Formats: sequence, C-alpha cells, structure tokens
Amino acid sequence: MGKEPLADADITARLAALPGWERDGHGITRTFGIRYHGGVALIVHVADIERLIGHHADIDLRWDHVRFRITTHDAGHRLTEADFVLAARIDQIAAAHEARPTEA
Repeated sequence: MGKEPLADADITARLAALPGWERDGHGITRTFGIRYHGGVALIVHVADIERLIGHHADIDLRWDHVRFRITTHDAGHRLTEADFVLAARIDQIAAAHEARPTEA
C-alpha cells in the first residue's frame, strides 16, 4: 500500500470518492453516530482490519458517536494512498454495524 505523501489534487480526487470524509489538516476525518456499546464493537472490528493491513486510525469513542482520524505517521503525518484505503474499509465496516453517517 502506497505510503508516499499525496499531492493536494490527488487528495481532493480521493476525497470526492469517499463521501463523508473531510480533510483536517494533514489527515482525514469522519464521524459515525452509534450508541456506545455498538461503537465498541465497531472499533474492535476496525482494529482487526487495521492489524491485518498494518495501518491505524486515531479513534475517539463517545456515548453516541465514533470519530476516526487517519494520517500516515510514517510519512511525516501526511496523507497517503494507505489512508484512503483504510477510510474505505472503515466505511464498509461502519455500514455493517449500522452506524449512521453524521454531518460535520
């Protein structure tokens, strides 16, 4: 999986293909509405995939939502192809857990 920093135009194009994800400096973020225990299950599922692909998100769990922030630490905290691959996987997992997309 590519770990070279992407140019701004590439980041914009990849974000357009991932509705709901937003740029946050040198990272991308998305929040899903889900009750606390469902959020824990979602996080465990995401963590299993992260371990397998060797790339991890920063995760913030609250009582009614989970927020993911992704950047590539090994690339100087810049956005890489790996970040967008992980974001797409998180979207699939969140849908399987019936997490609700939220407005930013």
